[in-house]
Amino acid sequence: MLAVILAAGKGTRMRPLTYNRPKVMLPVVGKPILEHIIDSCVNAGVTHVLVVTGYHEDTVRSYFNNRALGAEIEFVRQERQLGTADAINQARDYVHERFLVLNGDSLISPSALKNLIKRARVQSTVIAATKVADPSNYGILEVSDKAVSRIIEKPTRPHSDLANIGIYIFNQTIFGAIDKTTRSTRDEYEITDAIQVLIEQKEEVGYLHVDEPWIDVGRPWDLLRANEFLLPSVDGVNEGLVEPLATIDGAVKVGHGSIIRNGAYVMGPAIIGAQCDIGPNCYIRAGTCLGNRVKIGNAVEVKNAIIMDDCKIGHLSYVGDSVIGERCNFGAGTLVANLRFDERPIKVGNTPTGRRKLGVIMGDDVHTGINSMINVGSSIGPGSILDIGAIADGVYPPSSKIKLRRER
Repeated sequence: MLAVILAAGKGTRMRPLTYNRPKVMLPVVGKPILEHIIDSCVNAGVTHVLVVTGYHEDTVRSYFNNRALGAEIEFVRQERQLGTADAINQARDYVHERFLVLNGDSLISPSALKNLIKRARVQSTVIAATKVADPSNYGILEVSDKAVSRIIEKPTRPHSDLANIGIYIFNQTIFGAIDKTTRSTRDEYEITDAIQVLIEQKEEVGYLHVDEPWIDVGRPWDLLRANEFLLPSVDGVNEGLVEPLATIDGAVKVGHGSIIRNGAYVMGPAIIGAQCDIGPNCYIRAGTCLGNRVKIGNAVEVKNAIIMDDCKIGHLSYVGDSVIGERCNFGAGTLVANLRFDERPIKVGNTPTGRRKLGVIMGDDVHTGINSMINVGSSIGPGSILDIGAIADGVYPPSSKIKLRRER
């Protein structure tokens, strides 16, 4: 079976992390989201993957072109991001039978995909669905006699708690339905509208209730949730050098060419990428994933954070419950707060995160001065600079200059 993975979108809700890369290339437990999805497809028996690219497509193509992942991987470009139905329509010339469709930001297990493929032997169109606590935030399925009777996007008065999770089995009839689909209120061609066309044509649309965990990476802090879920399955492997007075406690994966210096304490589950320089005398706590060529200085503490390639965290700094983009440089004594005094759930701007602990979401190439501080739930755009002793508190666009507030 062919798997079509939708990976063309700009990922605006994931900013500031997606100014320089597509959302599907953001890391979870040391590799891009898209690679996890391809792995699940391969482990479910899929041998041919078609990736629909668009925004920063060169990043996707260059990463996967020479990787042996157990499937033939091809790419097709969506010239303009005109919605999910338009993205699926790009696969029209590649499809000759039933095919699997996945959103490029949904992590799902191979066993769930296997069950979906089995269901397709009985029903030609199948939607993967799961029960949710707040149906008003999802596309909700109304069902009758094991078939879908209607799909309603974010209903104000939902009659069901069964949510569409954006994973489907289709056959070629979907393309005729897409041809009959008009633009939505978002000025896009929605695949749910095309499925509704199938339903109105009296074609049977089935569904599969997915009981297994499924993670939709829709916001930057969802990367932390995905990490927390997947990290316990990572095996501890040491391909670097751990000096004799350093401590590895639990399952820690240490990449090739990395060094863990004396006095460092690394608690698993955690991932240290390749060619990293850790310590001396630092504390890497559980839940942390470091990219490649990351430098962690003396007396630094990092907890439950994703720190991407080529970052430097200067001595006497603290980073907790945060996502840090590539090539960021923390001056000595940079402190990231991750818990409100009243311990209430944290917002980023006006967006609730549902998290009690969240530090900073930081884009690429941000530099912080010595003794700078970053408050809970801050978002800092790429290329920004924090002055010496400055306090970042809020949402900052790219290339911001965050200066020390001086008393008059």
